[in-house]
This record gives sequence, C-alpha cells and structure tokens, in this order.
Amino acid sequence: MNFTDLYDRYFGKVYNYVRYHVRVPDEADDVTGRIFEAALRSYSAYDGAKGPVQAWLFTIARNAVIDWARTRNHRAEVPLEAAGDRDGGEPHPAAALERKEEAGLLLAAVGTLDERSRDIIALKFSSGLNNREIAQMTGLGESNVGILVYRAVKKMQTFIEGRKL
Repeated sequence: MNFTDLYDRYFGKVYNYVRYHVRVPDEADDVTGRIFEAALRSYSAYDGAKGPVQAWLFTIARNAVIDWARTRNHRAEVPLEAAGDRDGGEPHPAAALERKEEAGLLLAAVGTLDERSRDIIALKFSSGLNNREIAQMTGLGESNVGILVYRAVKKMQTFIEGRKL
C-alpha cells in the first residue's frame, strides 16, 4: 500500500480517534496533520513483519495525542458542545436533534471513564482496532484489553441507563 492509499483509508479513523481527545476542531485538525506528517517521514522505515500498518499508524496517533496533552496541559476529553459531524449532509432536524442528544449522552458516559479506559475505548470504537492491536500498542495483554473494554462499556451503560430514567 502506498502512502496515499494509507492516508485515504485511515484518515477518518485517525481523526475520530484524535477528536475523542482534542477539544477544539482546529487543534484536532493540527494534531491529525502532524500524525500524517510523522507517518510520511517514517513510512519508508515501516516494517510490515512487526505488525499491521493500522497498529503502526495508531501508535503514532496515540503518541501525538499524548504529546499534545502534555504540551497543552489539557485533559484528554471532548466537551459535549464540540461534538458534531464534519460531513456536509443535512439530516432531518428531529433526527439531527436526537442524534446530537445521543452523542452528548455517549460523550458524557465516556467522560466518566478514567484516562486509560477512555483511550482504549477510543482505539476500539472510533478507530476500529481489535484487542490484539490495542494490546500491541499499549503493552497490555490482549485479555486485559478485553476486560478493560468490557468494564468500560458496562460503566458507560450504567451511566446511560441512569440518565434515561
């Protein structure tokens, strides 16, 4: 796969991962740009025998988000009012309102998680990585990743059920 194909295939997933952590869309754009610049610089050194390209790219993304949080002294979360779509489609207003409320509730539930769980949930669901790929990136065991995902999802479900009552 050439770099253009990699960019086209993974840009949306990387951007979604970054948005889980970076509050402001312009800053998320900058962080995402830096991720792909770093990937381009080191693409010739990528060794497919060491792991899939997706895991390699998300390791770069994860490190970029951690660096951003350290240098900006930000918490890694997205405020509810910043949640939104980047596409140009205009859904029906009632559907858009319902979707926004659901997204807000989901982001509030994600906000109840500790930083490690939030990062793993972002890798799992916004980026589409499997437990093995997340384990390789984080240094955790694959079964430990599964347990952390399960506990985080249960905690989020409990939060959401409590809010819907």
